[in-house]
Amino acid sequence: MAEIQPAPSAFEFSADIVIIGAGACGLVAGLAARQDCAEDVSILLLERDRSPSGSTSLSSGFMPAAGTWLQRERGIEDSPDLLLQDLQKKAKGRSHEPLASAVAAASGPVVEWLAKEHGLPFILIDGFLYPGHSVLRMHAMPQKTGAALQAALLEAAGRCDLPIATGQRAEILYRAEDGRISGVGVHTEDGQFQQVGCKVLILACNGYGGNKELVEKHIPEVADAVYFGHAGNQGEAVIWGEKLGAKLADMTGYQGHGSVAWPHGALISWALMMEGGALINKQGQRFSNEHEGYSEQAARVMAQTDKTAFVLFDDRLLELGRSFPDFAEAETAGAVISADSLEALAERLKIPASQLQETLAEMTAFQAGSKADPLGRDFTGQPALGAPYHAIQVTGALFHTQGGLDIDTTARVLDETGQPLPNLLAAGGAARGVSGPDVSGYLSGNGLLTALTLGRIAGQQAAKMLK
Repeated sequence: MAEIQPAPSAFEFSADIVIIGAGACGLVAGLAARQDCAEDVSILLLERDRSPSGSTSLSSGFMPAAGTWLQRERGIEDSPDLLLQDLQKKAKGRSHEPLASAVAAASGPVVEWLAKEHGLPFILIDGFLYPGHSVLRMHAMPQKTGAALQAALLEAAGRCDLPIATGQRAEILYRAEDGRISGVGVHTEDGQFQQVGCKVLILACNGYGGNKELVEKHIPEVADAVYFGHAGNQGEAVIWGEKLGAKLADMTGYQGHGSVAWPHGALISWALMMEGGALINKQGQRFSNEHEGYSEQAARVMAQTDKTAFVLFDDRLLELGRSFPDFAEAETAGAVISADSLEALAERLKIPASQLQETLAEMTAFQAGSKADPLGRDFTGQPALGAPYHAIQVTGALFHTQGGLDIDTTARVLDETGQPLPNLLAAGGAARGVSGPDVSGYLSGNGLLTALTLGRIAGQQAAKMLK
């Protein structure tokens, strides 16, 4: 349920700022608001799950940020302008420029703020470039998981005495006669219903990937794909927004992924493809340029026989994969299929040995520079694959949506005429992202990029509204 109702005469209790969602976006919004507000300003996060996790915990936990101290220590030259260029290049110029520019500019400062003010121990991911990024700029917790990032943000919220009410499913927004959102109607885990008043409301409740009806309406190409996001992403922000007269933007944009181990359900890092691995189908053939990005590969894998493909790699890449917890879990679960020769591997995969040998011979020629890849990938720079060989069966998946409520650069929700609604803010998956209207526009890390930057911007704007 996602309803809009007239405001009641009184609320059972109220907070000055209410935030729906306690994933990375909501937590960062709360931390930013707490820092910029007076001590007597009350802030409350409403979280539907008993233990806050959301899409953040399911992600890799990698956030691109430009111009950080970690980059400077490594001698890496980066800037918001370069990040913006990469965003627009990946999105073919269709990322909303004002928002993309604001997000790029806020990326470095939000990471440094979280590190210095709240003790998050960021590291810079090195060793390989993710598709579309000009320089090393992925920042993460030392554990390299989204769950670790979520845990670190929850610890920071605890240190700031930021109240989080869990097991609270927000279902109703109350609108006053002047158009302002005056509160939220919430069902609790134990079946009670509560009405919570507010002066400013921030929607940080992610996207609509878990809502089959909305997915079929806006992105039918992945309606049958595995959904690898949080089940709670039901699109309440979009539904509320439409009923309030808000404008929706980039609703056809989403983040897919072409390498989710199947049937094990573990994410296989795209680093394997960037460092020399390949995707092959059940005919033993490559079918796409793996270096174009992992998001657009979801639909391409889904188009193959049985909607599956195989990640092909060797011992060198096996060791790289083991540095990622998700890969290690997949290997423990038996997802890695190994053989001492291509013939033996083909037999185990039940694919034509002759075609697999031809595919690998072509890749070796591409790597040596004696032949150009007709699919457009540059293989030079990485060693050719060698025995023993390994493979993982994968499928395409929908991770999270990139469209949502249209917002300005201060995270205010806009109506159909481009005017901001009085006291409603949105960030992260609830709002339009910076990937544009197509799956191919998703640059690695865009989800957490907007969650953290727009979360902080929304928290700061909420504080300004109260003042």
